[in-house]
Amino acid sequence: MRNILKATTLENKFPLFTVENGCIVSKDADITVAFRVELPELFTVTAAEYEAIHSAWNKAVKVLPDYSIVHKQDWFIKENYAPDIQKADLSFLSRSFERHFNERPFLNHTCYLFLTKTTKERSRMQSNFSTLCRGFLVPKEIKDKETVTKFLEAVGQFESIMNDSGFITLTRLNSDEITGTRETAGIVEKYFSLSQTYTTTLKDISLGADEMKIGDNILCLHTLSDAEDMPGKVGTDTRYEKLSTDRSDCRLSFASPVGVLLSCNHIYNQYIFIDDHTENLKQFEKMARNMHSLSKYSRANQINKSWIEEYLNEAHSQGLISVRCHCNIMAWSDDRDELKHIKNDVGSQLALMECKPRHNTTDTPTLFWAGIPGNQADFPAEESFYTFIEQALCLFTEETNYKSSLSPFGIKMVDRVTGKPLHIDISDLPMKKGIITNRNKFILGPSGSGKSFFTNHMVRQYYEQNAHVLLVDTGNSYLGLCEMINRKTHGEDGIYFTYTTENPIAFNPFYVEDGVFDIEKKESIKTLILTLWKRDDEAPTRAEEVALSNAVSSYIELITKDSSVTPCFNTFYEYVKTDYREHLQEKNVREKDFDIDNFLNVLEPYYKGGEYDYLLNSDKELDLLHKRFIVFELDNIKDHKILFPITTIIIMEVFISKMRKLKGIRKLILIEEAWKAIASANMADYIKYLYKTVRKYFGEAIVVTQEVEDIISSPIVKESIINNSDCKILLDQRKYLNKFDSIQNLLGLTDKERSQVLSINLANHPGRKYKEVWIGLGGTQSAVYATEVSLEEYFTYTTEETEKMELFALSEKLGGNLELAIKRLAFSKRNPEK
Repeated sequence: MRNILKATTLENKFPLFTVENGCIVSKDADITVAFRVELPELFTVTAAEYEAIHSAWNKAVKVLPDYSIVHKQDWFIKENYAPDIQKADLSFLSRSFERHFNERPFLNHTCYLFLTKTTKERSRMQSNFSTLCRGFLVPKEIKDKETVTKFLEAVGQFESIMNDSGFITLTRLNSDEITGTRETAGIVEKYFSLSQTYTTTLKDISLGADEMKIGDNILCLHTLSDAEDMPGKVGTDTRYEKLSTDRSDCRLSFASPVGVLLSCNHIYNQYIFIDDHTENLKQFEKMARNMHSLSKYSRANQINKSWIEEYLNEAHSQGLISVRCHCNIMAWSDDRDELKHIKNDVGSQLALMECKPRHNTTDTPTLFWAGIPGNQADFPAEESFYTFIEQALCLFTEETNYKSSLSPFGIKMVDRVTGKPLHIDISDLPMKKGIITNRNKFILGPSGSGKSFFTNHMVRQYYEQNAHVLLVDTGNSYLGLCEMINRKTHGEDGIYFTYTTENPIAFNPFYVEDGVFDIEKKESIKTLILTLWKRDDEAPTRAEEVALSNAVSSYIELITKDSSVTPCFNTFYEYVKTDYREHLQEKNVREKDFDIDNFLNVLEPYYKGGEYDYLLNSDKELDLLHKRFIVFELDNIKDHKILFPITTIIIMEVFISKMRKLKGIRKLILIEEAWKAIASANMADYIKYLYKTVRKYFGEAIVVTQEVEDIISSPIVKESIINNSDCKILLDQRKYLNKFDSIQNLLGLTDKERSQVLSINLANHPGRKYKEVWIGLGGTQSAVYATEVSLEEYFTYTTEETEKMELFALSEKLGGNLELAIKRLAFSKRNPEK
């Protein structure tokens, strides 16, 4: 039986001839250079920055010669998150996190740019002369080599202008990336497969009168090919209402509704055709005269004449360059019912741009064919409309979805739009790039904003990446995580200290493991004693500072020489009372310069027999050097005016000791509300010292607070903590909306950062449970992420008293197996009927 179907092979119709030196040469001798484009992340660009990006495109396009084509092709492909749970070193919580996002759908964005040099004749060709309609293609020879050379020089200038803009990065594709290799697919093969994966399988292409299919996928095409379809006014950017408030403005590019905000498989093609500008204007002059002569016969001619004249006036008065433009959205699905929804979605997104949605059925094959990388000159001329470069560039999408950091170190957060897990580095890579000069962090979030979940999530991942973590808490926020680590490591890590009357926390500030007292150790001891001695509002005199410094130095000299003297506060007190008193008398130090009796009287409660004699005379040392996760829970003494600040200071001093001895190991100290107790005038220098010193020892200090009044009213916090924290992390600030101007000024936030912070949790996905968090680095890089965790992590981090009690009660029933208890609770939450 004879086959009467009009079928042919792709080889017969293939419009490309060769790829040489990274340039695609078509069979009609058109030259195309291909680039991969990196765009800024969503919600991180301001209106002024969109203007700057638009200006860069404008400058770049103007360097191209006549009869060039700029084709920007944005791919948006639906993918499912594939968790990496095969790693042997994955912890229980990390594996739970990965499983939670298993098969989570998200939209992956890839952007290409094709710059093509064609001829005047080719640029005028219509769809009936497409290579798709021709029976046989005879390759043409490139005759004018000088034209090609000039075009390639212009392409180099184009690339430099865009890369120098600081917002967009163009990377030129080499021959293998265009054609592919035996193992990987090139961009041409990917285009014919409607895929961005490294597939090497081509599908059948069906070109019908009213439908086009590639494999099982049916294409749906919407075009912007007529000036009448365009809105009355276009801009570089537009206000995104969902994340804007009356006090803040969230901006997106004008074409963003058909970019990352259109959640289906689609390609957004943007074309600019650069013809001979002078010739274009001559044609319009001639057309205007014809319309004028015919205006008495038709009012439409009169109106058209006025529009053409306005176009010419704009071109001449403002020096604008006339170009042709076309945009189309090519979406697809293998399900006809889903395709109907996609068609409606694309139409509604175009309507958001105030464009007239035109569902094009007849031109789908030719426009698909013209979108082949390197075949841009095959575009049908009748599908384009005349405009200026500036207006045409407004139809470019200028943002991409969130990207993961390439750094090996980092924490897992979640894309606020798609819900895809992201790996972000907010410590090492920004330091390497010079975005920040220290790793310190300041976290601000009111109660209920998800602050504890974020900090638990962060420190857990730091710990799992071999960092030493020391936490100072006042609310049992880390009890679950600490217990989990303790039971997993059989007590090696996850040490939880809490203050009780029966078992108070005790220290020995004069003990050093190696017997060496360096300058930092001496300074921390002096700061501690000064805090015990003087009130917050009582500054020491210069003479008192010198006397105290000499006392500490001479006592340290004594204990290093005389092994019979036990280093502790008791022996220091006795030394000052006897030997140092005699030393002062020999030097004739006056009482008004240093009142030693007053000094001893004030410090007597910490000497043996005193009310707090246990505090500074511990006979056992906390093994902080080898314990990688330690929590000091000070809730029971948080309101004690003496114990709380002293205990906090000593913990910090212990951390500094740990910091000095662990060479090349990451370490961090996270202080919750405890910082309020040490934010005194006496402590200002010590806090500054801690913050500046941590940076030099591969460490970071993190302060967490929820009371905005405390930051606004405390100059010490501002000078010591905020100014030395290059990473600022803010959670939902809507409770402080009326005070946010003060917060913005205090933290030095830009207007862009303000808009990002005030957009937190404004448009959360109803089907997902998460809280958003803003992370700003050095005032130059910032974004909002989602803290979304698995149920297993939720029950580990929860601060709800009833949930914690239920968890630990179940754990006791299971013989202390906390991990199994968490699994049981998570399972019962997922399957309430079982």
